[in-house]
Formats: sequence, structure tokens, C-alpha cells
Amino acid sequence: MIPTAAVAEAHRRLHRTLDGLTDEQVREPSPLPGWTRGHVLAHVTDAGRALADLVEHALLGVLVPLYDPRTHDRDGIIEATAGRTADEHRRALLRHSVRLEDAWARVRNWNQHVDYRDGKLSSTVFARWREVWIHGVDLDVGIGVADWPEDFAVHAVGFLACRLPDGVAVRAGDRRWGDGGTEVAGPVRDLAAWLSGRTTGDGLAGHVPELGPWPGVSGAPRPPRPARRAP
Repeated sequence: MIPTAAVAEAHRRLHRTLDGLTDEQVREPSPLPGWTRGHVLAHVTDAGRALADLVEHALLGVLVPLYDPRTHDRDGIIEATAGRTADEHRRALLRHSVRLEDAWARVRNWNQHVDYRDGKLSSTVFARWREVWIHGVDLDVGIGVADWPEDFAVHAVGFLACRLPDGVAVRAGDRRWGDGGTEVAGPVRDLAAWLSGRTTGDGLAGHVPELGPWPGVSGAPRPPRPARRAP
């Protein structure tokens, strides 16, 4: 099932959490190295814009990349919009969240080809699901790993299991990912938090290895580890 309703709920949760955000909090450092909360919000907002553009074009039969480096300076846009006021961030994020949900509501074929990840339009929904919940934690304003829905955590582990080194598998209850003989076990949310780089894996059972790179494709959202100077 394509989790459009679950992503809409994630959007609502994020917007509710941001209701009390102040301009001062926007300027404060986030847990992501070198980024303020404003940078995180700018990234999530621009990713929503990019996904909405991709889906809207696909509905017209036009293939576009998620980010076209010839016309779109993603890092430059994040830098330019990170300093918005809290109200400006809220309005921009809401505008693109609504655009994206409206575009999804018009989709009739989730297998329609797009120039993104697995080549299917459905991948935009799963990408936004990850974007909102994971970066919601990065904002450090009230959303934590414990708030992640279980079905989202299961999806995140499945998506990120490719980061495991050869020979290592992960287990949460009766669910297992990977076929390695060495196993890391724990609650599914804790596994998702570790695999997404949001915790060090403390508390998981077994030897916690170093993870490989985040799964990515050209133009796809990547976990922000910006090499910019601290603000």
C-alpha cells in the first residue's frame, strides 16, 4: 500500500510541532553538524517543493529530475532561505506540503515512470515519509524517535538495511533484515534511528558495526552532513 495518508499525518504532526517555534529557535543549532534549525526547515521545505514539481510534471507526462543542477542550486537555496522567520518557514513548508498531497491525490498509476530512485512515482511518497519523520527529529522541537509510527520504522529499516556491512543482519522481534550470520537486535524504532544515523546504536544487542553510505541516486535527497562552517 502506498502510504499517502501516513505522510499526510506526518505533515500534520510536523506542522503542529512547529506552531510554537520562535525566530530565536530557528537560529539555534540543530543536531546536524553545521546546520541551524532554519537550515533543516529550509531543506525539508525545498525537498517538498522538488517532489511536488516532479509529481506535477509527471501527471502532465513530462519527466524532470528531482534536482536539476543546471537550474537548481540546492545548497544555495538552503543557505538563502535558512534565515527566514519562523512564520515564513511555517508558511513555505505548508504550501509545499499541500501541493504535494494535492498532486498525489491525482495519481492514478503509482508505477508511472519518473526520473527518481526506482523509477516509480510511488517512490516519492516513501521519500517524503522518511524526510518528514527523520528531519522532524533533527529539528529537536518535540518530535523524537519514540514518536515514529511502527510501520514507518519498519519501512526505514528495510530501506536503510543496505547500509549494513556484509555478514551483518538486524532483527526486531520476529522481523529480520539481511542474511548475515552476525546479528544486531533491538526495538524496530531503535534500529531505524541507528541505521538513519540519528543514534550511535547504544542499547542494541550485538556488536554494532560501522555503517556504509546512505542509499542514494543522482539528485535524490541525502542525509544532510553539510561541510559548512558552524554558524
